[in-house]
Amino acid sequence: MMTAPDLAGAAWRKSSYSDGGANNCVEVSDGFPGAVPVRDSKNPTGGVLLFAAATWSAFIGGVKEGRLG
Repeated sequence: MMTAPDLAGAAWRKSSYSDGGANNCVEVSDGFPGAVPVRDSKNPTGGVLLFAAATWSAFIGGVKEGRLG
């Protein structure tokens, strides 16, 4: 099980896969070895999903290849 990192000082960036529409605002934070925190930019004080880096990489690969359309 992955231990949640301290995200108090996390620098968030909007995913390049968010199209800028009102409903597609995903932010990720870098700099957490082995983990990728993800949140909804419309609700920055809401919950954060924490993915294993390998899982996130596989997801992004699927998006780039059009397998998750």
